[in-house]
Formats: sequence, structure tokens, C-alpha cells
Amino acid sequence: MAFNSNIEDFDALDNEHIGTSENTPMRNDAFKLNNEEKIDIIKDDVRHIMETLGLDLTDDSLNGTPNRVAKMFVNEIFGGLDPDKKPSASTFDNKYKYGEMLVEKNITVYSTCEHHLLPIVGRAHIAYISNGTVVGLSKMNRIVDYFAKRPQVQERLTIQVVRELQEVLGTKDVACIIDAKHLCVNSRGIRDIESSTVTSEFGGKFKDMGTRREFLDYIKLDTKF
Repeated sequence: MAFNSNIEDFDALDNEHIGTSENTPMRNDAFKLNNEEKIDIIKDDVRHIMETLGLDLTDDSLNGTPNRVAKMFVNEIFGGLDPDKKPSASTFDNKYKYGEMLVEKNITVYSTCEHHLLPIVGRAHIAYISNGTVVGLSKMNRIVDYFAKRPQVQERLTIQVVRELQEVLGTKDVACIIDAKHLCVNSRGIRDIESSTVTSEFGGKFKDMGTRREFLDYIKLDTKF
């Protein structure tokens, strides 16, 4: 009875999208198996799920689904769990002495809600103020993509992006805003297709309201080519 009660408690928390840690919860033996071994195990698990649902896996359309899903989990949508895939962020001396805010906006976010394993789709906006070091523009996109490719809550993703860039750049003056739709809200449960979730993390100078407002104003700029 206590076990069932705990399951109900966890289910209620999941519907509230509560995260438990700034770091992605990982077991100590998370990398004991190689990727091929993980794919083989997940393939069998997906097959069992589909068979339990009553699907006929001898059908040509369904026969390869367990393997496709397993490879997708390990190599693609949860590839950000693999520390070997963490992007190396090359930094450079700020020789041109650019001292203003740099903003990379409208970075595409594809992630997965860790409560229901449904997609999170949105945009990230990042800014930093150099203290003598700059980072390649595409590296910011890659950092977002790396941390997004794992089971996530949006709050944690926002924090992880900021913490990583703070470490790479050697400055606290980093900010990130993410605006995203969660299919666990849009396609199930309340099924509200219009709502989106906005999260933010402001470090260093971005805690100042004037600097924060400048960042928000840049995001509003309508960029057309």
C-alpha cells in the first residue's frame, strides 16, 4: 500500500513538472555499458512495450520499430547523456576589445520532458559580456543542443546552459532565456496547444535590471534577411 501511495505522489509531482536537481540525475554505473549494449537492451524493452499494447510486430511497418527507437534514444535524442559528446568550446582572446553585450538569439531547442518522455520544442536566447574571452558563435548553439539532448526539465536546461558558458568564458556575466512548448501539456493532460513555458537564468551583471532589460530588448528585434 505504501508503494502504491508513493507512485501516486510521484505521479502528482511529475504533472507539476518539478525538477529535483541542477544536474541531470545519473547513476554511478551510467556508462558501464557501451552504446551498442544499451541499444540491444532498449530494443527488447521497446518490443515488450509494443507487444503489451497488443501490436503485431510481424507487420512490415512495425517490425523495425524497436531497433529504430533504441538507436534514436541512445544516439540522438538522449545523446547528450554521453560526456564524450560534450562540445569542446574554443575560446579566443577578445583582441578587438568588444566590451558590449553579445546576444545569440532564436537557437532551436529540441529536448524531451523527463516526466513523460514527450518533446519540448522552442527557442533559446543567450547573452554574455566578455571579460577578455570570447567563444565561437556556433559553440553556443552546440552547448544548448548538447544539454537539450537528454531527459530534461526546462528550468534545469536553462541553468545548465548558463553554468557551462560561465565556465567556458570565465565570467559570471551570462544569461539565458528559453521559450518552449511541452507536448506533455499540449498533447495530453490539459491539452492546451497555445501555452508555452518561459524560463530564465541571469548571472553576474545580468542581475542588474538595466542590463537585463537591454538583453530583453535585443531579443525583441525582428531579424529579417
